[in-house]
Amino acid sequence: MTAQRRRREPCDVVFTGARVIDPETGLDAVRDVGITGGTITEVGPGPITAARTVDATGLVLAPGFIDLHSHAQSRAGLLMQALDGVTTALDLEMGSASVAGTLARASAAGRPINFGFSASWLLTRMRLFDDVPAGEPFRTFTEYQDRPNWSLPAADRDVDRVLDAVEAEVAAGGIGIGVLVGYAPRTGAGEYRALAARAAHLGVPTFTHARFASVQEPDSSLDGAMEVIDAAAGTGAHMHLCHINSTSNRMIDEIAVAVAKAQREGHRVTTEVYPYASAMTVVGAAFLDPGKLGRLGITPDSLYYIATGEWIRDERRLTELRATDPGGLVIVRWADEQVEADRSVLLRSVLLPDTAIASDSVPALLPGGSMTDEWPPPEQAMTHPRSTGCYARTMGWLVRELGVLSLPEAIRRCTLLPAQFLEAAVPAMRAKGRVQPGTDADIVVFDPDTIAERGDYRTLATSTGVQYLMVGGRFVVDQGRVDPHADAGRAIRSE
Repeated sequence: MTAQRRRREPCDVVFTGARVIDPETGLDAVRDVGITGGTITEVGPGPITAARTVDATGLVLAPGFIDLHSHAQSRAGLLMQALDGVTTALDLEMGSASVAGTLARASAAGRPINFGFSASWLLTRMRLFDDVPAGEPFRTFTEYQDRPNWSLPAADRDVDRVLDAVEAEVAAGGIGIGVLVGYAPRTGAGEYRALAARAAHLGVPTFTHARFASVQEPDSSLDGAMEVIDAAAGTGAHMHLCHINSTSNRMIDEIAVAVAKAQREGHRVTTEVYPYASAMTVVGAAFLDPGKLGRLGITPDSLYYIATGEWIRDERRLTELRATDPGGLVIVRWADEQVEADRSVLLRSVLLPDTAIASDSVPALLPGGSMTDEWPPPEQAMTHPRSTGCYARTMGWLVRELGVLSLPEAIRRCTLLPAQFLEAAVPAMRAKGRVQPGTDADIVVFDPDTIAERGDYRTLATSTGVQYLMVGGRFVVDQGRVDPHADAGRAIRSE
């Protein structure tokens, strides 16, 4: 069917009177948007005829948000993200050691929004060196932290086995290579460079949790970032630095200079950030060793242990938890947003040019630390607030309250920018992150005056302000209510 013929026929849905923001063309005006099937078919001043008309006067219509960093890959986790405006949630930092199987299980179960995984370097090491089954990625990562071999240096022949296995997972649809080297800092620098070279050969990006997290030399956060940057320069690979806010910490200014220099020299180095001054990880993480906390500028009582709801009182208790429950989840308060100097560090990370917003979301958790996929989440459930409110916080706090980002720029960082990071390896992303005729009908419609996060570090609460969310032309959120049975999501794969 031609576009001209399509325009003469009624659309399935038309949104009227919205402030439409398309970050690629620069459109920022009141327009009507027509949807037919899974595609945006008309964008114009109207009138557009359709089977259903949605009055979006006073609301913003934008591309659905694209999250490069979501570990909340369950139905409940993705419903939480849908209410935060996300239409595509990808686990690229960790990824999967069985991409085809992981995608098949998610597709069979049904997902409300689009999903995808990188090929996981760390989980591949767990599988090859510790005989860990390739199950659900985030659960596997937390449950098998105590296995002895995955984080150790490997002989050359074993490095080759890892590289070949990772390449096979890329061929199975893995979106680049996820590299959690920050959790295995003793692994060889040569293995990391070889991994980057393999990614360059395959034409796919890597997504790195950098090796060190420290404000002190040697082995500082800057050293960790420079390893990533040097790999880009030495191999030609597209190297992506995950959550540059938390891994850079108070060295963000030095790292920003290094990233900008690499980009000026033509190296493909990209970055992401979430707008929070706290992280969430496993208590057994190498960088949370009691003897290293001072290098992070924190103390044991900066860690909140989810299973018991306690701020860890001292090094003795931290050592005990690392021995008995290394995969237990903790919130890491690396700075205090109420302190002006700390807030300034966070904002300098968030405002780094051409940095995508990415949530690093995790599943809902019950007291005791177990994960739940119940919807709505039980009253006693909790998670890091970035899991439910990263994008609403971006629009509500950074745009509306602080005014440090314009609304169009914030939307670009949540939509077009992540799509562009991926589209060389994932052609499907060329039709996402835009509001143009012929692009995918993955859209979010929200109230710019009320969109806000509601969760905190003790209470799980979904964001408010998202009125409509479509994935592939199907409503997932309609009049502010999410459909718990929505299965509009589709697997995103590399090609």
